[in-house]
Amino acid sequence: MSMFCFQCQEAAKNVGCSGSRGICGKSDRASDLMDLLVFVLRGMSFYVEQSKQLIDRKYGIFLVQGLFATITNANFDEDRIVELIRKGFVLRDELKVKAGPLAGVVVPECATWKENDKEAMVVKSKEVSPLSYDSNEDLRSLKALLLYGLKGIGAYADHAHELGFHNDEIFQFTAEALAAIDKALDANALVALVMKAGEVSVKTMALLDEANTSRYGHPEVTKVKLGVGKNPGILISGHDLRDMEDLLKQTEGTGVDVYTHSEMLPAHYYPNFKKYKHFVGNYGGSWWQQDKDFETFNGPILMTTNCIIPVKDSYKNRMFTTGMAGYPGLKHIGPRPEGGMKDFSAVIKLAKTCPAPKEIETGEIVGGFAHNQVMAVADKVVGAVKAGKIKRFVVMAGCDGRFNSRKYFTDVAQELPKDAVILTAGCAKYRYNKLPLGDIDGIPRVLDAGQCNDSYSLAVIALKLKEVFGLDDINKLPLSFDIAWYEQKAVCVLLALLYLGVKGIRLGPTLPAFVSPNIAKVLVENFDIKPITEPKQDVAAMMAGR
Repeated sequence: MSMFCFQCQEAAKNVGCSGSRGICGKSDRASDLMDLLVFVLRGMSFYVEQSKQLIDRKYGIFLVQGLFATITNANFDEDRIVELIRKGFVLRDELKVKAGPLAGVVVPECATWKENDKEAMVVKSKEVSPLSYDSNEDLRSLKALLLYGLKGIGAYADHAHELGFHNDEIFQFTAEALAAIDKALDANALVALVMKAGEVSVKTMALLDEANTSRYGHPEVTKVKLGVGKNPGILISGHDLRDMEDLLKQTEGTGVDVYTHSEMLPAHYYPNFKKYKHFVGNYGGSWWQQDKDFETFNGPILMTTNCIIPVKDSYKNRMFTTGMAGYPGLKHIGPRPEGGMKDFSAVIKLAKTCPAPKEIETGEIVGGFAHNQVMAVADKVVGAVKAGKIKRFVVMAGCDGRFNSRKYFTDVAQELPKDAVILTAGCAKYRYNKLPLGDIDGIPRVLDAGQCNDSYSLAVIALKLKEVFGLDDINKLPLSFDIAWYEQKAVCVLLALLYLGVKGIRLGPTLPAFVSPNIAKVLVENFDIKPITEPKQDVAAMMAGR
């Protein structure tokens, strides 16, 4: 059997990628090894559960990092995935000792299988694809929904970990949910776990919000420059703000400027990064346009997390990865020593030999409308609503993607009447954040809260507005959700919104391929989840509160 992967929105024919390569560009071997890594994490989780003890943080961190390494467009490097599998074997065996004798307990194969030969690993991995989770399509669908939510949780928990923030409840639930994949649970039990994943998603994003704001301050409304300077530069992409901090410290006084790309744009909103005079601006657009952006940038590129697309030879020698990101043939920057910084000297040395970036656009982007900033002007926002100047808020958060169907979100932004305000977070904003949509009494019509994890900020804003307006239900606000999804962090965000009681979410460009027709029907009946249709039709419905 060839690879099978249906975890992202671009799954082939909205069924699943198979053959020798996925739509994302990962090889069938890399995909298979990722499935095997998840298999090993399930084995670790079995012993965590059997030990009847709280998980040791060492194992919890590895669980979330292992999940993060399998997220779409994060790690394409087979050898690094094999390294994680082998480390997982070691940690699993340690947990087996901690669990002690297991008389009368049925031990799943994920808790016993071990093979150090890479070829044997690839053969084994073909037996543990997502199609093996359950013979029942609906139960398999729920287990996949749970797993992909966990992958998003894992990504956010790892970002918080890099800043020294942890919540052991997140690690404990991760182990519980991973262990559930190997159990014969009914639909009710799995639905309960999926909803618990939504609750843990909220806690994880709240933890990361606390980590980011404690270290870097609360985001402020900021105008970000789109042009370039005359100095050589380094382009940093991904999501990891700790990597941004280390890079800015090490480039200070070197004559090398630093630019953000894609999901790193919101780093400009944090007060503690504004003190760096060589932190120049943002370069380029969304992740899927990186082949063009990286080509013209001229200097080195540092990928801190997903999203990587297949790398061109023309800039391959200028590109570095770090953290859980990886790509065959690229130079990888190792972990930071305890209490220290990652060593970006090789990136800086290369930058000094490169010409300045080629200018591809000019102007500014305004952002920084996270919950603290919006609440500071809540009176102005509420006043505009009561005066009828703002008729509707539309949350258009989530992911961007390369398919033409994503133009829907640009069209919606342009179709919305001038008394509607867009709340956004994540790279979905690149579909409309450079459009001249204007403002309402000084309130921009696109309020960018930040990265995809800052969808938490949008939830906080909604809950606060519910209190301000004296409502008993978030769904009574003049608020609609039109969410773009692509990968597993967006699944985590979706589960968080469902846990918070949000109903009537429009989701697109397609509903997830891993959601079976029966489970989709349950989501529609219980949460009124809607597929997107045509921009004019959806805008009319949203403005009417439907």
